Amino acid sequence: MQWNLPYPAGRQPVLARNVVSCSQPLAAQAGAAAFARGGNAIDAALAAAITLTVVEPTMNGIGGDAFALVWDGDALHGLNASGRAPAAWTPERFAHLHQMPRNGWDTVTVPGGVAAWLALSERFGALPFEDLFAHAIRHARDGFPVSPVIARQWAQAVVDLGGKPGFDAFMPKGRAPTAGEIWRFPDQADTLEDIARSRTQSFYGGRLAQAITGFAAEHGAALSMADLAAHRTDWVQPISTAFGDRTVHEIPPNGQGLAALIALGLLEHLPYRETRAGSAERVHLEIEAMRMAFSDLYAHVADPAHMRLQPAQLLDPAYLRERAQGIRADRAGQYQPGQPPSGGTVYLCAADAQGRMVSFIQSNFKGFGSGVVVPGTGIALHNRGMGFVTTPGHPNQVAGGKRPMHSIIPAFMMRGGQPHMAFGVMGGNMQAQGHLQMTLRESVEDLNPQACSDAPRWRIDDSGAVTLERAMPAEVVEGLRQLGHDPQVAGADSLDFGSAQLIRRIDGCDPAAPAYVAGSDQRRDGMAVGY
Repeated sequence: MQWNLPYPAGRQPVLARNVVSCSQPLAAQAGAAAFARGGNAIDAALAAAITLTVVEPTMNGIGGDAFALVWDGDALHGLNASGRAPAAWTPERFAHLHQMPRNGWDTVTVPGGVAAWLALSERFGALPFEDLFAHAIRHARDGFPVSPVIARQWAQAVVDLGGKPGFDAFMPKGRAPTAGEIWRFPDQADTLEDIARSRTQSFYGGRLAQAITGFAAEHGAALSMADLAAHRTDWVQPISTAFGDRTVHEIPPNGQGLAALIALGLLEHLPYRETRAGSAERVHLEIEAMRMAFSDLYAHVADPAHMRLQPAQLLDPAYLRERAQGIRADRAGQYQPGQPPSGGTVYLCAADAQGRMVSFIQSNFKGFGSGVVVPGTGIALHNRGMGFVTTPGHPNQVAGGKRPMHSIIPAFMMRGGQPHMAFGVMGGNMQAQGHLQMTLRESVEDLNPQACSDAPRWRIDDSGAVTLERAMPAEVVEGLRQLGHDPQVAGADSLDFGSAQLIRRIDGCDPAAPAYVAGSDQRRDGMAVGY
């Protein structure tokens, strides 16, 4: 691993035996405080995650979903806590639409994030569940100064969602809070106390559930008490692919992590390592592999109970070798989905001195999510229903009790059969693309976690267009144009390229008492904190 920092971010990696890395300093400090109280990596991750719902409400909230990958010292475990569609969401309900709504009540699926907190705490945590809420409750009740990045996102959310039911709770002065302004939300503190005290029962069957579903009924929405009570989290077997001497693990569908693995598998069959680091030729192959992976993602991935193909079929080396033949090293292309033979988000990670590592992500999807905020609770409900399609017969067609295709994904890397790195990149469809880019920067270019995060990024947007960060060298931009791309260069203040957090084991450390190096994205407010 190279310790130099080749990109001008001005931020050093953090080295420690216990460390948490996330996108907001107050949340990172809540994680470090969990370590100080005798907690482990899972406790630190949960304390940070719960605090993030308060201090970074523009990217996540109490009414969102969550996923996790946990190395417990012996094995890797996956948790899918995403919620399902209300039972009344029949295909006929949305048949008149060409696509799902983007916000409002008809995007609100059951929130699963709260259940994820309890499931992780009960299985792996060392601290009492209630202790994990202390910092979040304090910041909600006493207030905290809003950062410039969050104030900017908040102001845009007011423009986009200001008229949605209950959203005025996040704009009590008729506007978003400004940078440096103290934000207090006592209703949210009360809600978190209720969740902690009832061990989530209030949210899925008690007072908070009644508030959520009562507000839904008031607006003619479908979400019911029965829908909330039926929610369950699922422990799942992670899916993976080998890339060189690394193995990258993702949560299986309904998440988009499969796309990152497909892209890595395609690159194994392309002359990727023959290209120069940072060159247009290298970036071109990355973009083309991701384009092809997305074509399979959007055609095949859905709630696993409704998929016609299994992840193993889409990751089969013979299938990927054949698909890779359609990618030209000298020209950009467009790709149709293949057919194998039959057979607004926050990300954080934590690791501890006993060898545990956790990769965790939670989200309300598009910023504040649906824009619906349950009065008197501070619960902003996500808009995960937007992830469905209305196309008849599609495996991801909307239906009651079904999970939508999901954007939020944690990632984990093994090396030589040992845990190597917990990492993730938040930000819509940037996440699978970010996982690919972080893996390549670490495994091929040997960059340390902070440098992996600092490197300029590319992104394929929802329309298929390629956008490059302002820091991308001019010769790469021109080189991509020569290869048939039409890249757009984003503004210097763009927030469209996600936010990465990474924690990697330091090579050669004692496996029984490991140490770590962590990086946190300079594009956001975040930080890595060691203890």
